[in-house]
Amino acid sequence: MLATHDEVAVQRELVERLMNARRQSDALFHLVRTEAIYERPIPERHRIIFYMGHLEAFDWNLLHERAFGMKSWNPELDRLFAFGIDPVGGGLPNDQPSEWPSLSVVRDYVTESRRRIDERFAAGATGAVDGDSLTVLLNVAIEHRLMHVETLSYMLHQLPFAQKVRTSDVPEPAPTTANGGMIEIPAGSVTLGLTRSTGEFGWDNEYEAHTDNVPGFAMDRDKVSNRQYAEFIAAGGYENRTLWSDEDWSWIKAQGISHPVFWTRAADAWRYRTMFEEVPLPLDWPVYVSHAEAMAYTRWAGKSLPTEAEWQRAASGAVPGVQGLYGNGWEWTSSVFQPFAGFEPFPFYRGYSADFFDGKHFVMKGGSPVTAACMLRPTFRNWFQPHYQYVYAGFRCVNR
Repeated sequence: MLATHDEVAVQRELVERLMNARRQSDALFHLVRTEAIYERPIPERHRIIFYMGHLEAFDWNLLHERAFGMKSWNPELDRLFAFGIDPVGGGLPNDQPSEWPSLSVVRDYVTESRRRIDERFAAGATGAVDGDSLTVLLNVAIEHRLMHVETLSYMLHQLPFAQKVRTSDVPEPAPTTANGGMIEIPAGSVTLGLTRSTGEFGWDNEYEAHTDNVPGFAMDRDKVSNRQYAEFIAAGGYENRTLWSDEDWSWIKAQGISHPVFWTRAADAWRYRTMFEEVPLPLDWPVYVSHAEAMAYTRWAGKSLPTEAEWQRAASGAVPGVQGLYGNGWEWTSSVFQPFAGFEPFPFYRGYSADFFDGKHFVMKGGSPVTAACMLRPTFRNWFQPHYQYVYAGFRCVNR
């Protein structure tokens, strides 16, 4: 099927966006000293070398045959780097650095995969194969890579400082007011999701649009801050069994967890681990914690986490006053990640969402300081298991 003139123009713009996304991911790999490229900064994630290959394998596997009719030139590496792992999803990986290809082999794979795809872009290749338009495939490639830019950012955050090359271009959270109180959100309807007929790009879990009626509630004006969370710790929050579910209590005791993963203790003061150094704890920054830790705090405060629909109602624009909903840290909700009515998986990426409709993942909304602007849309849904501490994710409380 031939693309229209307008589609060709859109596709050219998307190709430029893909090139820009490549530059962003390349810049992150340049932060890692060569001797650290086989490190695993987060136990639940692959080694850094995997992601260097994965980003190109994903694009190549998505586009080479489906969009361009090309045959694979390195099937072994296409398979090796095809899929990542679900954090905390089935035991920790136990591979060794020697099991992975050399850095030079991976770099050659990246270079050659890009060269072959870029030749087709330069030749003006457009259109669709098996009903999947190149426009949709390019959007998937762009946002997938930008998701991994964020994943790599919080992974490298946990890498020892000496194993990184310092730069100054690292986004940081904006301070919260921390004393803004709660905002009354009146009962009303809210639309969740996208409508397929509009042609607007979204991931499979964003469809199909529907309306929920939300009873009135009150929501924190601001995200919970480090200052407020420190009060929870000082009050013995991590020692109070009644604040934690059975599973969450077993987790913090087994892992010896007593504070957010970004915090460290020095003498009698809390410090905060930024990308390149430790600093005194920024009390007015939003706290970044796991879902389990957020839930314990809300119980201590006598409140709750918002549902996905409540969060969306507060973010709809119809109710002013709630601050910092986008871009200052993902926000945990109490909603289990599940499909909307009318869900259909992408035929070329069937497991993107469906593999996680298991009742063990919770929806996050909003976005962090390193979330790409294209994903700071009201319909975008992120999700993680409740014991994953490393994401730039905070929360706010509600009263019903």
